[in-house]
Amino acid sequence: MILWEAHACLPLHPQADFAPIAQFHAAGVSYVSINIGMDMNPLSQVMATIAGFRATIASQPERYVLASTVQDIRDAAAAGKLAIGFDLEGAMPLLEEPAMVALYRSLGVRQMHLAYNRNNSVAGGCHDDEQGLTPLGHRIVAAINAAGVLMDCSHTGRKCSLDIMAASSAPVIFSHSNPLGLVEHGRNVTDEQIRGIAATGGVVCVSGVSKFLGTRTPGADDVARHAAYVANLVGVQHAGIGLDISFPQPGLNDDPPGDYDPSYWWPASAGYDRSAIARSTYPPISAWQELGAALQRTGMTADEAALVLGGNMMRVAQRVWG
Repeated sequence: MILWEAHACLPLHPQADFAPIAQFHAAGVSYVSINIGMDMNPLSQVMATIAGFRATIASQPERYVLASTVQDIRDAAAAGKLAIGFDLEGAMPLLEEPAMVALYRSLGVRQMHLAYNRNNSVAGGCHDDEQGLTPLGHRIVAAINAAGVLMDCSHTGRKCSLDIMAASSAPVIFSHSNPLGLVEHGRNVTDEQIRGIAATGGVVCVSGVSKFLGTRTPGADDVARHAAYVANLVGVQHAGIGLDISFPQPGLNDDPPGDYDPSYWWPASAGYDRSAIARSTYPPISAWQELGAALQRTGMTADEAALVLGGNMMRVAQRVWG
């Protein structure tokens, strides 16, 4: 059985320690998507991060595989290795150039979303004035589809996410988003958005972030409850897992250079006292070993739980990546 972690965060620094990623493998996870940059990170920082992460993966071929296809993930699992892909959170590192999408894909980026909480020239963020997908945004969605990259709507505003779903010719995902029907928070997604994702053939991967789960000490049962909400609303074939666990590392500063204001990206008006990372808690990585049983406690069968844990994202990636 393939277990698919749709989003995890190491420090955005070329010297980031991959020990937490190794812990995913120890917990039975087959594939992890690692963030390599957000809208607030300049291109210089994003590229240095990609270069460092690629070097770390290449230096440990007995442990890691940078996956290009679903078959790479299957082969890595059969060989006892962890498959890895990268994800980009926001369109600003694309420099308003659709051709940048294919470049990022060639470097290992396998999923992208277009706005990180705030509006930009491409898309609307979930913590800003409502803004739809711009004309440039339509061109970039087309470039993402053409490059065979997963189109992600996490952190995106509600109207804009629906615009993206309508514009995309391929299935769309939320890689780490939770149902607003369970917890009221601007980062959580409405039933309309969940139905929209399902209509594209995509998947809603629920996160493990405490604020979005509605509990201070989240565990496997909390994550399973949110996944079950999605499954009950639109079908089990549209639910997945993206715990969004962040791993800060002492002594490794990954703040963007220059005039960086966390309160802009995580505004107090949206319920953040300071940076979301600093104020959030997550399930332990070992929760992956408990999620199958937790999903079955919600009423799913073992086969249905296997779809949520990885089968659904494998299906979508097979279609999108080719």
